[in-house]
Amino acid sequence: MNYRHSFHAGNFADLVKHALLLWLVDRRRARGPLTVVDTHAGAGLYDLTGDAVRSREAEAGVARLMASEALPLAIKALAGEVAALNPDGGVRFYPGSPLLVARRLGKGDAYVGFEMNPPVVDLLDQALADWPAANGRAGDGYEALAEATANARGPLVLIDPPFEQADDYQRAADAAAAVVRRDPTATVAIWTPLKDMETFDGFLRRLAQAGAGRVLVAEARLRPLTNPMKMNGCTLVMLNPPDGAEAVAQEVCGWVADTLGDTGARAEVWWA
Repeated sequence: MNYRHSFHAGNFADLVKHALLLWLVDRRRARGPLTVVDTHAGAGLYDLTGDAVRSREAEAGVARLMASEALPLAIKALAGEVAALNPDGGVRFYPGSPLLVARRLGKGDAYVGFEMNPPVVDLLDQALADWPAANGRAGDGYEALAEATANARGPLVLIDPPFEQADDYQRAADAAAAVVRRDPTATVAIWTPLKDMETFDGFLRRLAQAGAGRVLVAEARLRPLTNPMKMNGCTLVMLNPPDGAEAVAQEVCGWVADTLGDTGARAEVWWA
């Protein structure tokens, strides 16, 4: 599955991922200085009049979010960030995880995001130019993760690969588990598409075999899993999440499934 950030920016999966990411950042910052490491950062900021026009996924995602009046608190926080980037109204610009995190950083906090595509690295640098505590780097985020988290106590790691490579599930599981084995106070969030349960169950087994510890799965399923070639839903899998994550995940995934899903859509949150 080829998952380009720019093509899918602002879709339902971004709403799940980014609403929960903002909550994780806020909860972790309450404990003291925070380091966030993003293994697959992307461009940081997306103009929805570009690639996203062809997919029209933003129309069914963030556009509907911004038109909604009754929002759960975690979803409302994301809507506030989107509104801040569109002061004249509408939804032309959508923030990726690098910019969302950068705007949340305080004194002593830091963000580093890795990206392998050189033109996208340039866009990432532009998006973070006004945020000195946030930096983009060219490189393989999987390979860089150990060094990037070596001196950070209790880091928050986001692993959000494009799933262009056959071994992305394996590398994501192994890298995530290695972080929490090295530092049991770390939290790791892994975004995955949900195409079929066989692939996803294999991913969970890999996490368990790698020694991932406490794993919370937040799933928003928008349609039945009858076509494994389509992204029928998504998950955010959290290793060692903070207290309260289960309730917030249910709130976020429930809103997305109920508001944006087809007949039979559902949200499930469970400990794996």
